[in-house]
Amino acid sequence: MAAEHHPHTEPLSTEQYRASRPNICGPDSGPEEPFPIVMYGLVQPGFGRGSKELGCPTANLPDDAIELMASKCQHGIYYGYARVHQPPHGKPGDLEETEIEVYPMVMSLGNNPYYNNEKMTAEVHVIHEFEHDFYGHEISVLVLGYIRPELDYTSRDALKEDIATDIRVTLNSVARPTYNKYREDAHWTRAQIR
Repeated sequence: MAAEHHPHTEPLSTEQYRASRPNICGPDSGPEEPFPIVMYGLVQPGFGRGSKELGCPTANLPDDAIELMASKCQHGIYYGYARVHQPPHGKPGDLEETEIEVYPMVMSLGNNPYYNNEKMTAEVHVIHEFEHDFYGHEISVLVLGYIRPELDYTSRDALKEDIATDIRVTLNSVARPTYNKYREDAHWTRAQIR
């Protein structure tokens, strides 16, 4: 059964939510309003916690890139696709050809209550093993659905377990033909910041 997008403003406690996580989110018929949502931006340096503490590196989007989504969606965890772009004129440390393909992504939108962030961020985990970081590269993100609300974790291990579940749910959700078709959608995969 797919999870539904229920408005919720305050973070739920870990225990209230984690016991009944679905394996797939979003209707089988495909994304419903307000999705899909497209975002573009230059990858910003973050806190470095995703890689170091959680084993889940993230690409932070700039504030102006998340305004539209923040106006339409609650804080929480979302899934879809992302593509990191090669810089227009190349530079040392350019990405390999396999690293500029479209990959599934899971994204956190909010204040991350476990870390008490002071401002809202959009942190995108591209589900691919990259050889190098890509700060300053352009990234295109296509959000196709909602997974869950932000949770107020009591331990880092619980957060890491839920990140692993979020990744699994993302892969299951985008594997359906009605979602997978967006992977090749040139409307967003080829677009870059000008």
